[in-house]
Amino acid sequence: MTVPVPADPPADADLVRAYAGGDERSAAELVRRHAGAVARFLSGAGADPGDVEDLVQETFIKGFRAVGRWRGEASFRTWLLTIATNLLRDTHRRRKGREVLSLEDRDVAASDDPAATLDAHETERRLAEGLTRLPRMQREVFLLRAQQGLEYGEIATALGTTPGAARVHYHHAVKRLKEYVA
Repeated sequence: MTVPVPADPPADADLVRAYAGGDERSAAELVRRHAGAVARFLSGAGADPGDVEDLVQETFIKGFRAVGRWRGEASFRTWLLTIATNLLRDTHRRRKGREVLSLEDRDVAASDDPAATLDAHETERRLAEGLTRLPRMQREVFLLRAQQGLEYGEIATALGTTPGAARVHYHHAVKRLKEYVA
């Protein structure tokens, strides 16, 4: 008896083409794949916690309306993060740059050692404070690299800069965060 081998899940580009052809299930799959990453990025980049869900929804609405403009040069996730970045900037402009950063307890590893837990919470607090002190570009580059795992070319595409500049911003962000956390 042969056991059927499950097919590889469709690539984002295939799902985008299917959605463009009218397949709404493809859109749902793209949201399932990428909504969490978009939300984590927005939260880390300073979105008001109460706005994150709305910003994620707006990112996908704008993305699906403009899906014909995604050329596939960057990953679909990078393209969505570019849209999210622009929406967040617009939100900050409307609110005159007010920033709120939230690192939730569920993002910190659990530990049975109370001293280690206390140290972890203190490090988290310092990191959160350090992120708020970074210039916007350094913070966004750091989050895209460290949190989302993007390559410098993808970061450059998402933020409208060059890969070299993204490297420099990341290097400076890491250096400053080490000083804040130490």
